[in-house]
Amino acid sequence: MSPPPLGRLHLITDARPGRDALAVVRAALSVARPGAAAVQVRIEDRVTDREAYDLAARIAALCAQHGSICLVNDRLHIALAVGAAGGHVGAQDLPVDAARRVLGSAAVLGATVREPVSARAAVAAGASYLGVGPAFPTSTKDGLTAPLGPSGIAAVAAALPRFPIIAVGGVTAARVPDLLAAGAYGVAVVGALAAAADPARAAAELLLALESRMPGDDSHVCPTGTGP
Repeated sequence: MSPPPLGRLHLITDARPGRDALAVVRAALSVARPGAAAVQVRIEDRVTDREAYDLAARIAALCAQHGSICLVNDRLHIALAVGAAGGHVGAQDLPVDAARRVLGSAAVLGATVREPVSARAAVAAGASYLGVGPAFPTSTKDGLTAPLGPSGIAAVAAALPRFPIIAVGGVTAARVPDLLAAGAYGVAVVGALAAAADPARAAAELLLALESRMPGDDSHVCPTGTGP
């Protein structure tokens, strides 16, 4: 059986105290057709591996029920342990080529980049897709650099035609059209769902905005493995 596609809406779990990541994921996936969404499990440093495993395992099970892929950010051993589709690494995590060796050739591997040079390097090292940002100001993660805006997303997309670019950082449904026009394949969100009074409705609005892309432009997306 083929794995679900990458998905245009990436829900990054909010790991901050007081947030119910599982409830938000459940609500978002309840309104997403199979293959439309992916979940990136982001885990704070203070969380133990056992706690991370328990959360990731529950989210991986939810993703399987809804035909979505589950990725684990940073802690690739947790991704392997729960049978996730793959993982995502940032600039301070394992290098992309090392992450690819850990996960194997068939796994989905995302990498965070900001500009064309690092983007090309990440793809050459084995990334399946790129998270590019922050696109806009955001308060859900500390220490981020200045927002790129749609023009920054466009610069990376132009350097890698037909390669899946996921814009991240300060994304709202109203901003999706500009990001798609800039060349993004999809978007990743944290606060737009985690802080919403009705996460299911917020997810539905984001998915509707993402569906404005022309039919047939999924052909460049590799659900697993490397390369466009």
